[in-house]
Amino acid sequence: MHALCTLFVFCVLTSFGGKALGSEIINGKKTQKRSMKYMASVQNNLQHICGGFLISEEFVLTAAHCAERCLTSVVLGTHDLRKVDDATMRYGVKICEHPSYKDFTTGDDIMLLKLSRKAQMSERLQKILLADPESKLKDNTLCRVAGWGAIVTNGGYVDKLLKVKVNVVNTNTCKEQWKMINFELPAKVICAGGYQTKEGFCQGDSGGPLVCGDTAVGVVSFNWRANCDYPNAPNVYTDVSKYLPWIRKILAQKSC
Repeated sequence: MHALCTLFVFCVLTSFGGKALGSEIINGKKTQKRSMKYMASVQNNLQHICGGFLISEEFVLTAAHCAERCLTSVVLGTHDLRKVDDATMRYGVKICEHPSYKDFTTGDDIMLLKLSRKAQMSERLQKILLADPESKLKDNTLCRVAGWGAIVTNGGYVDKLLKVKVNVVNTNTCKEQWKMINFELPAKVICAGGYQTKEGFCQGDSGGPLVCGDTAVGVVSFNWRANCDYPNAPNVYTDVSKYLPWIRKILAQKSC
């Protein structure tokens, strides 16, 4: 099964002309232990494959394409993946993909993970608020993204959580930049980082949150190729505010 999952991901990447799924934090800094307590490491057989973030006692939000990596568990409550107490920090998961998701190139790249037990809030673990659908995210807003990916293109993943500041890119500008490389940007996305800056994400940390202020506004989805030597085309995130009705429905019924 693991081999089949790996093969499927390879096919997805090559069919998109080598464009990378998001993750590595480029030019980032280590996070403080008491910050970003909502961060989740989505894993396959104890190995980090994607990011995610805790939005309730029972659910983690991440990217739908992470399911293609045959995820098996989620780790919460640590910034250092070498320091994981499986009994208290690791959770089994049930996958709740958005019903319209096909692949990340067409959008709707969002997924909820139902935890095998309720997460207990503590000084190490807290959930994060989601963006208000009525709020307007202004161009050039300074936000941040975090992950456990590599710090250079094609590098190995890191053990300690890294974060980097990124600015929101105007949607029309983002569309124009992607059209220049013959790609039609999907609907309901936010762009930030990777464009006119050396900061952004790269392959491996998909599903992590784009955080503006104290709210999660986006989910890391994809960037341009496996090249993390920014600047290039803007990084792309799923716009959380556009999916709140679906998210709230799943959280209310506690299942999918």
